[in-house]
Amino acid sequence: MMRNKTTVAYIGVGSNLGDRKGNIEKARKLVNLIKDTSVKKNSSIHETEPVGGPMQGAFLNGVMEIETRLDPLRLLEELKHIEAFLGRKRALRNGPRTIDLDILLYGDKRIKKRNLVIPHPRMHKREFVLRGLREIKRGQVSS
Repeated sequence: MMRNKTTVAYIGVGSNLGDRKGNIEKARKLVNLIKDTSVKKNSSIHETEPVGGPMQGAFLNGVMEIETRLDPLRLLEELKHIEAFLGRKRALRNGPRTIDLDILLYGDKRIKKRNLVIPHPRMHKREFVLRGLREIKRGQVSS
């Protein structure tokens, strides 16, 4: 479903399989290709240790600021398509992944559905998310 007004949203992006940096770059380009959506700013990328889940390699993580006319559920659907296109398999909860795209914030909306909670319920526990959001707010980012 389309919204009339543009909303600023923040997307967490991470990868710990394959060409991690390349996966993030591809994801950023694909997010920018979503209809009625554009990437405005990208935080820097930080290497982080995995939290929860099985033993696995380190992640590269960052944050994107986007503008979108899509409603949150439609945006989530588009992000899941990108994850699948880039080879994400959901065999194991919190397992290794080629790409992970999470809606962190969507305007000032608060949403609590089975498949989508905004603000993201664990974002305040992820230093890379907080650092990325701070970088974007301060303008210390790429476009």
